[in-house]
Amino acid sequence: MTITSIKARSIFTPRPGQIIPNVNALSAPMLALHPENSLEAPSFSEGLYLLPDFQSSPHSSTPHEGAVLAIPMSADPVLSLPPLDENISRYVLGLVEIFGGRRQPMQLARLSHRIVYAKIVSLAGTQREIPKIRRLYISEPAPGISETTVTLRIKDRVRSLALRFEGTDRRWLCTELLLI
Repeated sequence: MTITSIKARSIFTPRPGQIIPNVNALSAPMLALHPENSLEAPSFSEGLYLLPDFQSSPHSSTPHEGAVLAIPMSADPVLSLPPLDENISRYVLGLVEIFGGRRQPMQLARLSHRIVYAKIVSLAGTQREIPKIRRLYISEPAPGISETTVTLRIKDRVRSLALRFEGTDRRWLCTELLLI
């Protein structure tokens, strides 16, 4: 399906004393409508696409614009992911130290999705003492994806921490965090 013709029309009703902008539907930068372009969805090549990448440019080298390709463990050794257990253990240790106020949240920013990082910032320094890590459960439901459950002892309570890691850009990125 292609768009053949679009009539330009302004969608704006000015208030008294307000300056009328000279913008129409065809010149607005957010409405990139070109009659010669097709509106068909692009086809995905082989691969597992996980997170939206809002910082990619239109001339990006990723197979699909706006998606990041997960690199499974069996991929090329140059592109393979680092050891899972070691990275998750370090991440969880840093996380509980942030909860106890001993570390800055910025130390985990590179390994966290922006939504997860916002959660970490909101939980930073909420505990008077560093929570004790009781047990770490790691599972890999698919190559390049890890789901982790951590049991923590905070004073006299036992709480669970659920984490999801996805292998992107030759590193494990935490894409979900939930303290139960």
